[in-house]
Amino acid sequence: MPARKLYFEAIRVGDELPALAKAPVDRVQLSRYAGASGDFNPVHVDEIYAKSVGMPSVYAPGMLVMGMLGQLISDWARGGQMRRYNVRFIKMVWPGDTVVCKGRVSNRHGTGGRYFVDIDLWAENQRGELVMKGSAQIQLFYSLEDENRQRSGQAPLVIEVPRESLAPPAPQSASSPAAPPGEGPTASDEDDEDADERRTGASSKKTAPREKPAAKTATLPSARKAKK
Repeated sequence: MPARKLYFEAIRVGDELPALAKAPVDRVQLSRYAGASGDFNPVHVDEIYAKSVGMPSVYAPGMLVMGMLGQLISDWARGGQMRRYNVRFIKMVWPGDTVVCKGRVSNRHGTGGRYFVDIDLWAENQRGELVMKGSAQIQLFYSLEDENRQRSGQAPLVIEVPRESLAPPAPQSASSPAAPPGEGPTASDEDDEDADERRTGASSKKTAPREKPAAKTATLPSARKAKK
């Protein structure tokens, strides 16, 4: 029996992803991960070395926890395609720690027959401390009908879905805010200054000294994100 798929029409902003609780991290898992990933950094597998650099023991690579969050997404977004995935490492994960991965739908929108869902992600240890946070974007079929149409070579089902988000959009003002009372020159003040200049023949306005051009800074290209 094929696995049940997830469709865009069934998702609502604020939906919680089923939490994924992983087994406690142990040193055997760290060694296996090192062999699978090719990351043999001794701070993750060599207890003596880790203590020699000031760590209480070896600790889990951040990419291991990132993979756990990735599993949360893949288990939930059945039939979806991941379009973006990024994380930020917050706290170290040690042997014996239990990682619990969680997520929440924060945004949904669709246009031109393409439908997207944004997810806020985070992972906690057994003490409820945040160890990682991130986000992902998933593209989904709108419905079973939409999937059948596209798989048979027909045009997608086009339904315009305005962006819905947990966070309200920041207000945008049409004009710049006015200066507080008592601050900045007024029209009458400028007229008085102009009249004084005509009487005395001198200008009371000061010219700011010419500044040297700022030095340019180079920005390195951002590193490519690790693929799951």
